[in-house]
Order: sequence, then C-alpha cells, then structure tokens
Amino acid sequence: MHAPEFDSVPIPARIQTIQQLTADTALFRLKLEEKLPSVFIPGQFIQLSVPAGGEIPISPADLPAEDGTMELCVRRFGHVTSLLHRTKEGDQVGIRGPFGNGFPVDAMSGKDVLLLAGGLGIAPLRSLLFHLLRHRSDVRSLTLMYGAREPAVMLFKNELLDLANTGSLRLLLTVDFLTETCQTEPACNVGLLPTLLKGVQLEPGHSCAAVCGPPPLYRCTIDELLRAGVVEDNIYLSLERRMKCGVGLCCHCAVGQYFCCCDGPVFRYRDIKDIPGAL
Repeated sequence: MHAPEFDSVPIPARIQTIQQLTADTALFRLKLEEKLPSVFIPGQFIQLSVPAGGEIPISPADLPAEDGTMELCVRRFGHVTSLLHRTKEGDQVGIRGPFGNGFPVDAMSGKDVLLLAGGLGIAPLRSLLFHLLRHRSDVRSLTLMYGAREPAVMLFKNELLDLANTGSLRLLLTVDFLTETCQTEPACNVGLLPTLLKGVQLEPGHSCAAVCGPPPLYRCTIDELLRAGVVEDNIYLSLERRMKCGVGLCCHCAVGQYFCCCDGPVFRYRDIKDIPGAL
C-alpha cells in the first residue's frame, strides 16, 4: 500500500461553462492553466479545491483534453460542493492530481466491454466510455447499461442516445419507475439495473465489465455478471464513493488492507470479494 503525493500546489483552473443537469447536479467545464504532471487514466480522481471552501476528491466525467479542458459532474451534497455550485463562469478553482488507480484500459483490448452505471456512477464511467469510443477499434464490442431512479434524474441521457445512434455502442437504459409526466420517455426499461443482465451470455475470458454506482448495486450486479460469463479477474469496480480526504490520512476509505484513494478507487472483484464490508 502506498500513499499519494499530497504536497503539490493546486493548478489554477477557470470555470468555462456550467451546465445544470438536474436540480442538484451540474457539469462544470474547466480550463487548466497548466498541464497535469502525469497522464490521466479513466477512473482516477483529482482533488478539487474551491477558494475559502476546502478540497474534495472527484472523478472527472471526461479526461483532460489537449486544450487543457476537463469536465466534472458534481452533485451538491456538502459544504465544498455547495460553494462550487454557487460559482460562476470565469471563477477560479484549483486542481491537483491525478491520484489513485484507474481502469486497466489495456486489459480491455480485444474484449467485449460492458459498462454498468447506477445513478451518479455514470460520471466516472463517462470518462471510460469516451476513452473507449476514441479507441473503438481496440475493443470487440461496447455496451453501456445505465439505471436511474426516474428519467428526470438520468444524467447525460440525450448525449448517450445520440452516441448510441451512431452505432458505436449498445445502450440499455432503465429506471426504477416512470412518473406520469414521463410515460412517453423513449428507450427506457422499467426495473432495477441488474434485470438488464438477465439472459445475457458473454464469452468467458473475452469479456470484461466496469461497474460504478451506489453500494447495493455491486452486490446484486456481480452475481448476474458471473452468471453471464464474466470471470472474476475481469470485473472492475470503482469504489470512488468511499473517498474522503483522498490522501490516505483519514482512513475513512479503508477496505480491509487497502485504501481506496491509494490502492483504488478501481479494484478487481477478485481482490476484494473476500473482504468483509467491501461491497
């Protein structure tokens, strides 16, 4: 187990645009004034600092672009995120990172790749999705299964539907229930996310899955993935929701002998399946 470097000075970044996605969630596009010190891997996280507010770990919704822009999907749930949601275009924040271990994109080469996102878990998986779309010829097939409570809180829905229409990926959406105002919602199944896996058969050893979402999602989804033929070594779980300080000091993200911020937040299912309370 190793600790990340946390004595670096934050890189200044300007907020270019703020897109309100739902009542409490927004997509912030930032422009970094300097390059990050190392290459970013999907699933890693950054430390975002808001002036006079503090610092929080966040998994970017897309990798930093060549022009230095980065997208963060942030839900308002605490002091720092509330301050971030009060910022305006042109305001300055700070970025440190990347930290942690991300998804092993090289190990996905030549495989059928299945992404499973629940709720806000679509944000970290969006960076992996975009990376795989940019290197689409490296994987045999690409499927995204995304579930949310209801259509009104489904993030990036129109964007995902547009991507699916290009034929680059297979998209399956599901919601827990449809409200009266959403009865005509397109392309949405009704039911829990694991139900989308019912009857799916994948080729053992030639398929892999990346999962991110609320804690109950992992327990019920993994069984279905194993039944579908995905082997334990090829199931990758992002436990980014556990991160607190992000630098291995507070121990709130401890999973057995691991720290999510240092050894994760992405883990192979094989490595944590026997750790009590990991999932």
